[in-house]
Amino acid sequence: MRQIDHFISGGAGASSVRFGDIMDPNNGGVQARVGLGDAAVLERAVQAALAAQPAWAITNPQRRARVMFEFKRLVEANMDELAHMLSSEHGKVIADSKGDIQRGLEVIEFCCGIPHVLKGEYSQGAGPGIDVYSMRQPIGIGAGITPFNFPGMIPLWMCGPAIATGNAFIIKPSERDPSVPVRFAELFIEAGLPEGICQVVHGDKEMVDAILDHPAIGAVSFVGSSDIAHYVYNRGVANGKRVQAMGGAKNHGIVMPDADLDQVVNDLAGAAFGSAGERCMALPVVVPVGEDTAERLKAKLIPAIEALRVGISTDAEAHYGPVVTAQHKAKVEGWIQTCVDEGGELIVDGRGFKLQGHEEGYFIGPTLFDHVTTDMESYKEEIFGPVLQMVRAANFEEALSLASNHQYGNGVAIFTRNGHAAREFAARVNVGMVGINVPIPVPVAYHSFGGWKRSAFGDTNQHGMEGVKFWTKVKTITQRWPDGSPDGGNAFVIPTMG
Repeated sequence: MRQIDHFISGGAGASSVRFGDIMDPNNGGVQARVGLGDAAVLERAVQAALAAQPAWAITNPQRRARVMFEFKRLVEANMDELAHMLSSEHGKVIADSKGDIQRGLEVIEFCCGIPHVLKGEYSQGAGPGIDVYSMRQPIGIGAGITPFNFPGMIPLWMCGPAIATGNAFIIKPSERDPSVPVRFAELFIEAGLPEGICQVVHGDKEMVDAILDHPAIGAVSFVGSSDIAHYVYNRGVANGKRVQAMGGAKNHGIVMPDADLDQVVNDLAGAAFGSAGERCMALPVVVPVGEDTAERLKAKLIPAIEALRVGISTDAEAHYGPVVTAQHKAKVEGWIQTCVDEGGELIVDGRGFKLQGHEEGYFIGPTLFDHVTTDMESYKEEIFGPVLQMVRAANFEEALSLASNHQYGNGVAIFTRNGHAAREFAARVNVGMVGINVPIPVPVAYHSFGGWKRSAFGDTNQHGMEGVKFWTKVKTITQRWPDGSPDGGNAFVIPTMG
């Protein structure tokens, strides 16, 4: 059986005493094993990083950018292999896996311009013969703890800016689908990155705690559920680290009466059910404004949902594939039952879906609820599966308050032809990322990704200039070059630059 090992400079991994099964979501079988590391494994990676990082930090930014250019070329050249590898472990269809990798690669493209974004600020003549300037310097060693749902994109979101700015980086991918990050690390070496600058360690909570506790790791980025994000943030900060921790979501799609419903239905089908709903930027709640809008929308949604094709990852005609594990399938189906028990009207039931020839796969059919209310636990919590809940709003203000008052504040979308309504919504909604007629408002690479409320802990977002800010520390220099003559100033008085 295939075994996935750690990727550590100085040797192919390390001996593991514990292993995790990597499942094939399409058929329910075990396809590989991954070695689960501990603090000793992490220590090997840290020591390799400590040895390699100083030289990488003083490598000029243009040369670091050239590595990024070559890495981008290699990922593109190996895209089919990477996408099939990703789909085989996660379950998302091939086209979706390519999109997963491509959105990460766009951050690498941003990192190709790292010489420009690392430029500091300079003030000449800030005082008598005094200049002040700033520079951005690497943290040293950074670590990324990445989730199962985007095993390509999110590691690249983290490691690209971290490495390009002169850090060494250790990736701890999800033990459910760890192969793609290992392949990334191999391609980085092929691209010219020195050994020890990008390494991969595998593990569960034991490895996570080791990362959060290690004194040599200066910054940690995390993406996962909100409860674990909160834990990671608290433990990391308590240990003196810089931490960003992205959590869960319950993104709302507000549908105004004037919206193009055909377009809305098309967008909703993709945003709610694409990748089997396993996206923190999925759109699992639709909020039609007004009863008429709700009825018209429901009438169009039902046939669109019934037309969706659920298939294996390699089925080019499938809209989405299985969820990642049997445990996750059971969890999602449990939430469907909870919503029924709470009084939600089950319009389309995706439970019990069986795919011929793949009866043991982790498939869930698309599910639609109507008349969901804000007091239901199934509305309050993230389901993370192909389940769309309709929550009716009487007017614009009620729709706005639904998204603003929810515990999560990752993303939100409004569908309308009314520019004033869209502008008001964007300005007032208490959510970090807003789409206007865009169902999944993930920003482009040169902006930044980040939610509000329980969707994010820490004050710095992913990628773009926010990513550069997170993985570097600012040093500010105030300099004077005296001409040798006494100036008669009082050295005991704080300089005011007057």
